[in-house]
Amino acid sequence: MDEEYDVIILGTGLTECMLSGILAVEGKKVLHIDRNDFYGGECASVNLTQLYERFRDGAAPPAELGRDRDYLIDLIPKFLMTGEGLIKVLVYTNVVRYLEFSAIATSMVYNGGKIYKVPSTPGEATLSPLVGVMQKLKARSFFEFLQKWQQEGDKAALDGKTMAEVYASYSLNEDTQEFIGHAMALHLDEKYKKQAARATCERVIMYASSAARALEEKRSSPYIYPQYGLGDLPQAFARLSAVYAGTFMLATPIDEIVRGGDGAFVGVRSGGQTARAKQVIGDPSYFRDSVRKTGRVIRAICILREPVPKAGAESAQIILPQRQIGREHDIYVTCLSSQQKICPQGIYVASISTIAETAGDPKEEIAAG
Repeated sequence: MDEEYDVIILGTGLTECMLSGILAVEGKKVLHIDRNDFYGGECASVNLTQLYERFRDGAAPPAELGRDRDYLIDLIPKFLMTGEGLIKVLVYTNVVRYLEFSAIATSMVYNGGKIYKVPSTPGEATLSPLVGVMQKLKARSFFEFLQKWQQEGDKAALDGKTMAEVYASYSLNEDTQEFIGHAMALHLDEKYKKQAARATCERVIMYASSAARALEEKRSSPYIYPQYGLGDLPQAFARLSAVYAGTFMLATPIDEIVRGGDGAFVGVRSGGQTARAKQVIGDPSYFRDSVRKTGRVIRAICILREPVPKAGAESAQIILPQRQIGREHDIYVTCLSSQQKICPQGIYVASISTIAETAGDPKEEIAAG
């Protein structure tokens, strides 16, 4: 460890491992350190024992849940769309060769006290009750504009416009706006309406392209999930880094971030050894004196004997838009099963998450989920 490196990376979350792999491929001498004895950091995939150690004060998991080794439960599950940037990076770096993906059976949204499938084909869109009959024609005009905007490259058409102004120009009502902004663009709140329209339109295009690919591949939703959990993603990039001579040190505590007299980064110290580099990259937990708390995320992990009620599928994402449940932020419900190889057959792992809006009981905030 007492060496000079081009870059030192702290933590093995997905972002850190992606950078480690890319920098190593670019010929940089990389030292990658994690205080934990596993990859993934706060987005790791853990077994039952690790889950209970973290959230049940070390209590033993119930015997009826089965073998420890049959579980890979993601602390922060994330469904992926085939058109998003991360998938493109996986393909570009050929890290995809280390991974296998399975389709998510359905994507649903809560509206008017019921949950409905988010349309992923033109036929489903025509029949969906999420958007009214007259609004379907107006929404179609909006989507045709987006297609033209993307294909002809007329990016200036949206310059200076907020998303609220774009909605107004097509006379899209609140229900249609909610469908586009929350079920397709996946915004968590309504702030996006006052922001530049370009980012939301690009999100909608990404959803549409992912849905089109799903249709070609005869999948019923645009979402996919890595088999054996999200923890395989950072490990895959770690393998790439190692192939290009990146050095990894797990279960290595960082005692000090070493800085020079001018405050510039010099290296990191662990025990009696100091590794030096001109650049350090790390997750915020390694730089607590340089970060500030801006909010809280609420997450609940549920181990079930049956799929999520009314979803009608073994794997699903259900979005509860904030307008429908009287909140400022959406609630997300995900359900995974043995199809994703993260739990035994007959067991389902659901997750409920949202942004905390009060200092009260988190359970009350996610009660709608």
